[in-house]
Amino acid sequence: MDPMKKGYIRTYLTIPLDMIPLMIVVTIGLYVYSGKAAGLTMLLVTIFYAVIIIASYLVEKKKITDEIIKFAAEYGTVQKELLKNFQLPYAVLDENGRFLWMNDTFSEKTGEKPDYKKSIANLFPELSREALEKIDEEPVKIRVEHEDRIYQAVLQKMDFKAESNNGDFGKMLGGTLISVMLFDETAHEKLKKSFNDQKLVTGLIYIDNYDETIDSLDDDVKKSLIRAIIDRKIGKYFRQADAIIRKTDSDKYFIIFQQKYLKKLEENKFSILDDVKNTKVGNDREVTLSIGIGKGAKTYSQSAEYSRAAIDVALGRGGSQVVVKSKNHVSYYGVRGKEVEKTTRVKARVKAQALREMMETKDSVIVMGHQISDVDALGAAVGVYCAARELGKKCQIVLNTITTSLRPLVDKFTTEDGYPEDMFINSERALELVNDNTLVMVVDTNRPSYTECPELLEKSQSIVVFDHHRQGSERIENPILSYIEPYASSACEMIAETLQYFSDRMQLAPQEADCIYAGILIDTNNFMTKTGVRTFEAAAYLKRSGAEVTRVRKLLREDMATYKARAEVVRHAEVYRGSFAISVCQTDEVESPTIVGAQASNELLNIVGIKASFVMTEYKGKIYVSARSIDEIDVQLIMERLGGGGHLNVAGAQIENATVDEVKQRIKDILDAMIEEGEIRE
Repeated sequence: MDPMKKGYIRTYLTIPLDMIPLMIVVTIGLYVYSGKAAGLTMLLVTIFYAVIIIASYLVEKKKITDEIIKFAAEYGTVQKELLKNFQLPYAVLDENGRFLWMNDTFSEKTGEKPDYKKSIANLFPELSREALEKIDEEPVKIRVEHEDRIYQAVLQKMDFKAESNNGDFGKMLGGTLISVMLFDETAHEKLKKSFNDQKLVTGLIYIDNYDETIDSLDDDVKKSLIRAIIDRKIGKYFRQADAIIRKTDSDKYFIIFQQKYLKKLEENKFSILDDVKNTKVGNDREVTLSIGIGKGAKTYSQSAEYSRAAIDVALGRGGSQVVVKSKNHVSYYGVRGKEVEKTTRVKARVKAQALREMMETKDSVIVMGHQISDVDALGAAVGVYCAARELGKKCQIVLNTITTSLRPLVDKFTTEDGYPEDMFINSERALELVNDNTLVMVVDTNRPSYTECPELLEKSQSIVVFDHHRQGSERIENPILSYIEPYASSACEMIAETLQYFSDRMQLAPQEADCIYAGILIDTNNFMTKTGVRTFEAAAYLKRSGAEVTRVRKLLREDMATYKARAEVVRHAEVYRGSFAISVCQTDEVESPTIVGAQASNELLNIVGIKASFVMTEYKGKIYVSARSIDEIDVQLIMERLGGGGHLNVAGAQIENATVDEVKQRIKDILDAMIEEGEIRE
């Protein structure tokens, strides 16, 4: 029988303690039979003895435990030799991570002596006390590094109390131990890195405004020269990545290179964008590139799919940038600056005809904008209603919340004027009506989670998207028609252009033209933001169709509570770092607080010295952020880091599970980081 299980060690170690009760009995006997003096003398001896013994146990307990552990580790010649000379690095820690024992291999790998007693975190910072506390009964694997070597540390708890219920060895240890084994993964990691570095990366390069740039040159020599310069610059830049470049069209290129070169291109933030933009051969327009790159794919065809999706996102965000896409991540480069405005309306005509053909194949149309619809979303939806009516198709607009800013416009579409009672419906009704013969159209947003009824997108196979916001990583999947133009001032501008080419007989009622015109007016802040030639052309078309500026102005007037709320936002604004206005819109007495927040962020830009403004609004469990700037700050970059998006001067975000104070601090942290990184100049 194992003497450890018999409790012999415990009996041996506790004999001094067991003597104390015996001495107390002797003390009492002496007191009774030998007199008071003998009893008191024995009592003093007993007390002195007890104090010495108990103090010794308390002081020496840790040393005794260490010696027992050492004995246990070396117990038996075979076990000792197996552990000590074990080729796998092996060590034992106490529950606090302090070394109790290590074998020779562990000592050799770490460069420490076998009697090293400090915390393992001193050798491997990854194995902090917090990390050790997370170890459960199952082994835990943690990647660690030491002196240019990479290890996989396998840690497991050993509870001696649980394993020694019938004996006293576990009782003497009185705690939990942690075993550590190190597996050298250096060669494997190098092989893995080499494999990843040699993966195929495909890319597509498009010249955004090739036709406009070439047409602006009246000299054939200059046209040939600018083509040659662009080809040379693209070839020279990607030769540093040892890339294969093939020109597939006059304005399109296909490239292939190894993934190890991608990091270098990302570090210089694809300087080819600025290099090509500075190309001048008598051309008035800047030449800009859009590049889509797919990385991390398992197959060549998948890499090509990633690059195709990336170039679509780059073009959908306005061009003049690089999008790098992997399976679960999208990175953007070169997003500074205004979107590339296209003066030609060929694309608008093509999209208008495509929309007409799709509407003709369906029995009905359901159109929706984003949650808490604004005037731009409503105006665009009304424009789609007019297009469907021209084809004799029933069209209904999903509108869950009619805010005070929308009420005057919605009230214009009454049954007395010939509009159906169910022209505006809620999400529940829309889900009941949608079927295989229904065309679902989304306007003024391209994010499914932002729409009035995301479930509607899941129930329909025929989806059309018209939007003027830049695309992000979240987007509506597989629409049969997607028309996203970030250079456009508003969705109403895009719809107004579309209606011109939709039908030669297209007629708009005055209230319809007013509604679409109002959307342009609001999104351009009275034609002061994001206006281009096509913006005024669309406004002129609506004016010819019956829009009246005075009538629209009356429709857009606001009540006194809204005006005061906006003034309060401006009054309580905090100026951060001397250039950024940050404020909060209170929602107590305002029916449409998000719209007030957007208006207030525009107002704050009228203050001298303010480069960008941010207004937060807490509404229906979310924090809505409206960000605005004039020209110096790209607020879209800031909002993307916050989880939102938008344009150079107009952007926003919707944040859940956060407080206003938390979001305000996050905005400040983002501004600090971007200033430190050089993304923003103070």
